[in-house]
Amino acid sequence: MRILLLLAAALAMVGCQPLTTMRTGDWLTSVGYASISEQKGSNDEEKQVRAMRASKIDAYRELAEQVYGMRVSGRADLRDQRLGTELTSGAVDGVIRGAEVVRSYKVGDSYVTELRLSIDKMNRLRDYGEVQQVPEKRQQTLF
Repeated sequence: MRILLLLAAALAMVGCQPLTTMRTGDWLTSVGYASISEQKGSNDEEKQVRAMRASKIDAYRELAEQVYGMRVSGRADLRDQRLGTELTSGAVDGVIRGAEVVRSYKVGDSYVTELRLSIDKMNRLRDYGEVQQVPEKRQQTLF
């Protein structure tokens, strides 16, 4: 009985390990989403195809955020010592080469695309007509 308790405790401890120890770090992964009903199109099939493409672009945007980071800017107006309009915006700009579609599927009214990018492949493709410099070392994301 004591061995079973120790085994259960060990399994519980393994389940509490941070994600960084579970994945090898050889791949960057991303997921993109798009609503099917919100797409323009003359029929449901056309809307679904547009949602497929939109979810793929969204997944590429997420990969670009991981590789290049996101530029965030903010603005707040102050008039008569009173805070007025506040505006925050974010942008990402970069070139992603060598990403692979892992899965693409429909979930309810949404279309989902999962991508992965080999860090080794990204480093090999770095010098092939790259418009922007890919950071030398991948920084850890806080979220």
